Amino acid sequence: MPSRKSSGAGPHGEGSGTGGSLVVVATPIGNLGDLSARAREVLGRADRICCEDTRRTRTLLSAIAVPARGRLVSLHGHNERARLEGVLGWLGQGLEVALVTDAGTPAVSDPGGLLIRAAADAGIAVTAVPGPSAVLAALVVSGLAGDRFCMEGFLPRQGTARRRRIEDLASEPRTAVLLEAPGRVEGTLADLASCWPGRRVAVARELTKLHEEVWRGTLQDAAGEFAGRELRGEVVIVLEGVTAAPAPVDDETVAEALRDRLGNGEPPSRAAAGVAAELGLSRRDVYERALRLREGPQGSEGPGEPDRR
Repeated sequence: MPSRKSSGAGPHGEGSGTGGSLVVVATPIGNLGDLSARAREVLGRADRICCEDTRRTRTLLSAIAVPARGRLVSLHGHNERARLEGVLGWLGQGLEVALVTDAGTPAVSDPGGLLIRAAADAGIAVTAVPGPSAVLAALVVSGLAGDRFCMEGFLPRQGTARRRRIEDLASEPRTAVLLEAPGRVEGTLADLASCWPGRRVAVARELTKLHEEVWRGTLQDAAGEFAGRELRGEVVIVLEGVTAAPAPVDDETVAEALRDRLGNGEPPSRAAAGVAAELGLSRRDVYERALRLREGPQGSEGPGEPDRR
């Protein structure tokens, strides 16, 4: 297959020294009509198409009457690093490589970031064909502030990493966009609602599809609305940012709340989680106070069962 010289610009405006180019192509998140004419053109002419799932991309190409003709190469979360050398080799030969994922824009909580970084570091032209994005689509229909926002992606599934990410949102002034698998939406909304029940949220699903749904309300209501519901497709949760600093809470109020819970037999970790949620404080800080209270003024551990987290 003949090589094509790239007309794309490098990071400082100059063309790539290799002649090859990597084109990051956004593809529909549901509605095929959202594929741009430029995206069709690139997918039709590219020498290679790196895709998250070759079956999904083959179906897309068939729908727009673009032949695959042996150009599809799988590149996903489990093999991206192993594919780098081969793809960089094609780019070094002057080939044009298109990068797509199953839906939306590559490298936004999807594979592609490693390849893009490696190509840019090698001086290869990297350009983008912008288009569909579940993150931006959910943000603009959420009704929440869009002038400043952050992309949180998928929360860790459990444990300390998950708790810390949720704690970080307690002081985040920007609108936060989270992605979630359908089977974990109920648990994530419940976790968020336990911390800030009155915080506003939008839950978007099936965006651009026939059964598109955008639910808006408080986290407490959202937790109830989606409890027990069977959902399909990826879900986007758009969370309101913190608009004002919470009123300061004096030490004695925290200590009294902890004493009540510890006195009822709760271990420090559970007591701290409850008090932090009630008073809008850092769970980590409250946990340290709970340990100090249990140990007592002499530093020796007070009565009660050992903490089992």
